[in-house]
Amino acid sequence: MMGLTESKRSDMSKHVHPDHDQNAFGLMKGKRGIILGVANAHSLAWGIAEHLSRNGAEIAFTYPSEIMKKRVEPLAQSMGSDLIFPCDVSQEGDVERTFQTLKQHWPTIDFVVHSISFSDKNELRGDFLDLSRENFLNTMLVSCYSFIDVAKHAKPMMAPGASIVTLSYYGAEKVIPHYNAMALAKSALETSVQYAAEDLGKKGIRVNTLSCGPIKTLAASGIGDFHYILQWNQNNAPLRRSITLDDVGKSALYILSDLSSGVTGETLHVDAGYHVVGMKAKDAKDIVLAPKDGADAVARA
Repeated sequence: MMGLTESKRSDMSKHVHPDHDQNAFGLMKGKRGIILGVANAHSLAWGIAEHLSRNGAEIAFTYPSEIMKKRVEPLAQSMGSDLIFPCDVSQEGDVERTFQTLKQHWPTIDFVVHSISFSDKNELRGDFLDLSRENFLNTMLVSCYSFIDVAKHAKPMMAPGASIVTLSYYGAEKVIPHYNAMALAKSALETSVQYAAEDLGKKGIRVNTLSCGPIKTLAASGIGDFHYILQWNQNNAPLRRSITLDDVGKSALYILSDLSSGVTGETLHVDAGYHVVGMKAKDAKDIVLAPKDGADAVARA
């Protein structure tokens, strides 16, 4: 576990992103923060990291296991960061230790990205009422309580103007096939953001949620009939497309930068407008499920 040296900090602009000078506005220049939840180069958290780094941010990362460290470490190093900490949010005290260690390198931080969720993939299909007690508790612990724990221990390091963001999904608001325990956790997460916004607002710290549309990530792959859900969103969202990592990254950049200085307690939908839709679009194709396991969607006119 290593920290950035002063020489590396002073030269960070050379390592932040290859096209930093050409394409960035430096909205996060001079800001430092931590991202919890990068799984690989296709995860939403990484899309956020890219845009923050491109705009001048210095970023620390976490990983939950040695297996995940092998994925996260090269990504962090590609941004010139060697602040990479172990943090299993399901283990008592891990979050607190992570921020204590981070404070040894950075006395203050300007942003936190919480992008952590988990549910037994065997229960991300089938009927909601088949939800087990064990998976309910574990899903809530990892996907919701971890946010509260992170916000609590980040608070002493955050100055007025700092910002926290977490990630949710429309299944927190409306019924989505197979989302099951995750729907409960995300709904609780969005409410937790509102309460945290009240607590931390007194210190000038903002707290918000990005409710992202379906996108092909490692986490999404475990949801039953995901391809069907993705195709349905593409066909019926007002923009007639699914979202991208770039969409999520740019929205997070807005919500974590001073551009959103008056925004807190908000759930910002980054879903190509799908959350405003009430029924199937007139020009949308019909979709049928593959007959065997329902894993793939087939569109037809």
